[in-house]
Amino acid sequence: MKTALTLNTGILAILFVLLVPVQSFARGHHESGNVEVDIVSDQRGSLRQFHAGPQRVDAERSYVIARNGERYRIRISNPSNRRIGVVIAVDGRNIISGSKSHLDSHERMYILGPYQSQEYDGWRTGKNQINRFYFTGMNDSYAAHWGDQTAMGVVAIAVFNERYQQTYRKNDPAGGGRSRRFGKSHSQREAPGTGFGEGEWSPSKEVRFAAQKRPAHKTFIKYEWRKTLCRMGVVQCRPKLAGREENHNRFWPHDRPHNRRNDGFAPFPSGLLPPRF
Repeated sequence: MKTALTLNTGILAILFVLLVPVQSFARGHHESGNVEVDIVSDQRGSLRQFHAGPQRVDAERSYVIARNGERYRIRISNPSNRRIGVVIAVDGRNIISGSKSHLDSHERMYILGPYQSQEYDGWRTGKNQINRFYFTGMNDSYAAHWGDQTAMGVVAIAVFNERYQQTYRKNDPAGGGRSRRFGKSHSQREAPGTGFGEGEWSPSKEVRFAAQKRPAHKTFIKYEWRKTLCRMGVVQCRPKLAGREENHNRFWPHDRPHNRRNDGFAPFPSGLLPPRF
């Protein structure tokens, strides 16, 4: 049996649970099995998510548009009647321990109570403090400070069910709270990463949670500059002005193109629906 962290007013936790009022967030969320995941900008709110090709039952992938210097947070909602554990990794680093993450059950995790929504604002640097997430250039990122650029630009979440499940009614208090522009200016030729921002008060408390060995579901959200997602075809952008075309070889793209698999046949252009037969 492990201890886990939960966020509460002035208490510690090893696998974290944040105690906050349950709220309903509809815009832009990504449903991962029985969990909803949003990337929330301090300036723009819940970021629109673009599916990254065909989705798997046990793992979903999408893109969001990052803006340099913008602070953000990760919102996870648990609409089920049981507690869950969530391992959260940003740029491949566990946001609680700062260690390289493989989304395993032995890692430090937050515990989310039944019917609870929680926001995770930054890297946990103590029982009562986090340092904010913000979009920045890869070389200014927290992961790069540790010499790790193996999973840059990805918010990854693994959801773990409790080994000995206990269910709760919707109004039960069981389980587990929410704890300007920032950073350097970077050229968008550099891939994005997440920086180590200013500190904020964010109390947490320890709870007991025995996670099942394998995750029930995983979510991967790739954040990229808008310019990159335009080039990949993930978002529709206005054509560039004549004479300002980027030096780009369409037969040798710098980035892997957006997956538009259509069973081996030519896909319909954007805005046109295929006929029904």
